Amino acid sequence: MRALRHTLLGLAAALLLAVPLAAHAQAPEDIVKAGKLVVAIDTTVPPYGSLDAQMQPTGLDVELAQLVGKALAVPVEFVTVSSPGRIPALLTKRVDMVISIFSITAERALQVDFSNPYGGQSTVLLAPKSRKIAGPKDLVGLKVGATRGAIEDIVLTEIVKNNPGITYLRFDDGPSCAQAMLSGQIDAMGGGDYGDIYLRKSASGDEFEQKFVLRPNYFGIGIRKHNPALLHWLNTLLFTLKNDGTLDRISMKYRNKPIGDLPPF
Repeated sequence: MRALRHTLLGLAAALLLAVPLAAHAQAPEDIVKAGKLVVAIDTTVPPYGSLDAQMQPTGLDVELAQLVGKALAVPVEFVTVSSPGRIPALLTKRVDMVISIFSITAERALQVDFSNPYGGQSTVLLAPKSRKIAGPKDLVGLKVGATRGAIEDIVLTEIVKNNPGITYLRFDDGPSCAQAMLSGQIDAMGGGDYGDIYLRKSASGDEFEQKFVLRPNYFGIGIRKHNPALLHWLNTLLFTLKNDGTLDRISMKYRNKPIGDLPPF
């Protein structure tokens, strides 16, 4: 009887803990009721997010956010964040979701929930064509930069730890990091495999190329934890957008190649 009592008390406690979660969970209908969808984006990472000639957000992530808003029949309000600001924007409820090349990682999943992947890229090491870099050991003696809080920062931090002699600099956003390489402040940088798109020739005339892959990544839409109905709805929407060709179409528009196959998640 004592064991049964403890079991029943444990179940009751679990139910009591579950009630607040259910009561405060955000569902699609809550966003509809609020009359708008608030999305965090980064406008410094073309072709996923940037500003057009009219200073309006544009890019693959921006168009995907607009498709989410269209499916909910509400307007989208964009909140601009940097890489380190994505999770805080969610946790402080400034935004309903993050659509901002938000790579799915186990570390981030401790704080937020991710949708199924909607795209991906490789994080790579970028440097002038004239500089011979085949792997991490070739970075010893060089100055290397990355955007603070981005996936490349995580990978390069580990590389620096295992290869003493690398000078490592962190920057607040991608353009600042790219400008540092253009000006010769750093010799190489971590970035997405689209990074050489926005790297123009340096002051010395150097052109840039990808040297080696740091890590393959897949992007998901980030939402606050304990919102199962919203997460299921997002996954259903992404499933339809992938299967009707919409994701491939907007990828061709901004990246000149289709999304391609996405892994199960």
